[in-house]
Amino acid sequence: MKNQFKMLFHSGKFVVGFVIFILMFFYPLVFPLFNHTKPLDMTGGLFYAPGTYVSISDAVGAETKLVTLDTVANRLAAKVKKSDMLLMEEWLTGYSSVGKQEIKAAAKNKERLTSLWISSYDPSVKVKGTTAHRKEFTRLYDRLETILENRDYQVVEAQKNGSYRTVRDLTPKDFVRIEEVPNSITYVLGTDNFGRDVFAELMSAIRTSLLIGVVAGTVAMLIGLVLGLLAGYLGGIADNIITFFTNMFIVIPSFIILVLVSVSVGSAGRNISTVAIVIGLTSWPWTARAVRAQSLSLRNRDHVNLSKLSGHSVGYILRKDILPYIASYVVMAYILQISSGILSEAQLSMLGLGPSSTEVTTLGVMMNWAIRFQAPLSNAWWAFLPVILAITLISFSLNLMNTGLDQVFNPQLRD
Repeated sequence: MKNQFKMLFHSGKFVVGFVIFILMFFYPLVFPLFNHTKPLDMTGGLFYAPGTYVSISDAVGAETKLVTLDTVANRLAAKVKKSDMLLMEEWLTGYSSVGKQEIKAAAKNKERLTSLWISSYDPSVKVKGTTAHRKEFTRLYDRLETILENRDYQVVEAQKNGSYRTVRDLTPKDFVRIEEVPNSITYVLGTDNFGRDVFAELMSAIRTSLLIGVVAGTVAMLIGLVLGLLAGYLGGIADNIITFFTNMFIVIPSFIILVLVSVSVGSAGRNISTVAIVIGLTSWPWTARAVRAQSLSLRNRDHVNLSKLSGHSVGYILRKDILPYIASYVVMAYILQISSGILSEAQLSMLGLGPSSTEVTTLGVMMNWAIRFQAPLSNAWWAFLPVILAITLISFSLNLMNTGLDQVFNPQLRD
């Protein structure tokens, strides 16, 4: 057994899967030590993109400095695309009185070309082509006109008599140091539909989903192991009865049973532990069948017959003479049960039948929220892609570990 344990870390697949799983397990575990924000606290706005946000009132109150940075040019560089410049050139060439040489010279600089086009553009001129193509010019004009407007802003303060007093003037040239703004918050993965920090929420969801997977896998493994050992070793009527119930559960898809039980329990009763136990109670049959097959091949071995002649009990024989020989297989089946438990919870939650809690969340519940509040249609990729990646990495790592174990414990698969 000791040699086999050492061999595990000679399997590349097992090592890669083990490292990924440990990272996915360890980081969410230590994250609360550095971040004390509750995962379901609403700290921001709806679907804020990833980035650092500062308090507007603090930014206005901080000491400003006048810089020579051309903010208009920067905004144009960020907003004006190559396709926009081609549209401007098309309109200037075909529908304006501007000379070709001037257009050609202006096309080398975004700001110059944009200024020329804004000053020359006439929305009453009918552009050739489809209606959609003509609307492109109108939309582009409205968007760029806003960028080019160098508006100055005033911060005012309301007086008791109903009038307003100007506190300070703000121009596009005024900047403040971000370090001087005391109230700032960084959303590594933005916020979700409720204005909650997606990263903090994701760390909590990974912990909860792993817990559900471990509990569900343990319940399924214990039931499958006990029934499989008894059916394989005892045989006869006991084997027929256990096999009948096992086949009955296999014929009816476990997910259908899981959905029916979740619906009957109701949202009030669907807490984390209940969902995990229910998943475990519906996913044991395949483990039971596999363990039964292994036990059948061992029950007539010499060491088992010798143990029978010695007068040992059934429990002793199963524990001492059969279980050690199938322990490696049981471990592999347990890993797959954990992965299956996590995926089952995600499937249930996607249907709105997952855990109901206001304190913690799961990966499946996060996906359900993202779809329900149309995150994909809002281009809020940070609300669902990290969740998909987390589920994929956890399942991938567990399956890699299982493959590595199979290579170590199965002589036919060794290199």
